[in-house]
Amino acid sequence: MASSEFLLALDQGTTSSRAILFDAAGKPLGTSQQELQQYFPADGWVEHNPSEIWLSCLKLCNHVLEQANVPKHAKIVLGITNQRETTILWDKTTGKAYYPAIVWQDRRTADFCQQLIAKGYDNVIQQKTGLLLDPYFSATKVRWILDHVDGLRHKASQGQVAFGTIDSFLLWNLTGGQVHATDVTNAARTMLYNIHTRQWDQDLLDLFDIPASILPTVYPSSYGYGKTARGLLPLIMPITGIAGDQQAALVGQACFTPGMIKSTYGTGCFMLMNTGEKAVHSTHRLLTTIGYQTNRHFTYASEGSIFVAGAAIQWLRDGLKLIKAAGETERLAANTSSNKGVYFVPAFTGLGAPYWDPHARGAVFGLTRDVGIAEIVRSALEAVCYQTRDLLETMLLDGATHPRILRVDGGMTANDWLMQFLADILGVPIERPSITETTALGAAYLAGLGAGIFGDLATISTLWKSQRIFEPKMSDDQRQNLYQGWLQAIARTRS
Repeated sequence: MASSEFLLALDQGTTSSRAILFDAAGKPLGTSQQELQQYFPADGWVEHNPSEIWLSCLKLCNHVLEQANVPKHAKIVLGITNQRETTILWDKTTGKAYYPAIVWQDRRTADFCQQLIAKGYDNVIQQKTGLLLDPYFSATKVRWILDHVDGLRHKASQGQVAFGTIDSFLLWNLTGGQVHATDVTNAARTMLYNIHTRQWDQDLLDLFDIPASILPTVYPSSYGYGKTARGLLPLIMPITGIAGDQQAALVGQACFTPGMIKSTYGTGCFMLMNTGEKAVHSTHRLLTTIGYQTNRHFTYASEGSIFVAGAAIQWLRDGLKLIKAAGETERLAANTSSNKGVYFVPAFTGLGAPYWDPHARGAVFGLTRDVGIAEIVRSALEAVCYQTRDLLETMLLDGATHPRILRVDGGMTANDWLMQFLADILGVPIERPSITETTALGAAYLAGLGAGIFGDLATISTLWKSQRIFEPKMSDDQRQNLYQGWLQAIARTRS
């Protein structure tokens, strides 16, 4: 690893985009970030502006490279990580999107999913893709756009239309329209990719009425995808790593041994367990997915997905205006002696694992006259931890071994009160790394592997550093009583 080698990570998330430049030891040298506008055109609908995404990412990459002032002779490789499942269809000639990006949180296809479930298609979809038949994934979004944009199906039949998740759209633009590709982790989230044969599945394409001509080519997560087009960035650089955000975090957390678990706290919360070369079929409504693929390793993972975590804090700030900044939540929660029986179920766009209820909506239970802002804020933080326990309990039901420790990452992990409550409600030590932006770090590592800067995963494991461990302090009785209150709130939300 030479001192003149650098790793640029482009991390395009649900609520913000960022670019981070790392040195070859994984040390961040500069970062640039911008919030992303959210659009809610109807109940349960969530959209982004594809042009806004691309232009912000281009600006951020340029900005962080200018900030860092790297040597002119430096070797810089680019890795991309992205909000998964979010769907864009664009013109292969102009690069212009035909419709806004339909975000992973979007529920507009819930009724169509129910129709397919009623016809018995859910089992075959889970067997092929490891996914549950839900609006969360890309397939029904692609179908919806094809059906609702005038003339689009005809254009697709003429070879004019490209489909991709955000990584694919960014790759297309970064290479000047030369590369239409994705990696296995993103392909595995479309509900069109067979994770066992590792190919687009024609039966599923027929089921969703999606032409194969619009699909990107699928490559490993570490791979030479192409080079940035001249004039976009200060120098031309190879793009050698791509992974969906949660799989990138799995790599960034160095969870390379089967049984290791990480949980990421961003817009949503996602718990992934490395299951090695075996795709573990879940009987309790978790997802089976691809963890990562390098030139030497192919790994599956079990995943539990929570739709709303940090998004609930954003709502308290922007929607209710109870706080001015997310950083206030730690002090407010720490100044409360209890939750006073208040439970906040943030089912703004339905419930994810293990409930998979697209029709559930958010609610706050237990309000009395002595409840104030602090208790409501605390209940939003607690909800993140209760939902994490839902996921862990379900993984254990699927046969996982009780974890010795849980590695965590994402912006919310900076909140010490939240991390302690998480350890308490799980009864598991929580380990926070020295670099909590492990999603971007994972993309950087994958790019480093793809470019030969790192020889293997073992090298990356040596770079991972722990910053703090939070040990459980709560009694078993208190832990169980609090969690039972959560389960009652969930039941009331769903009914």
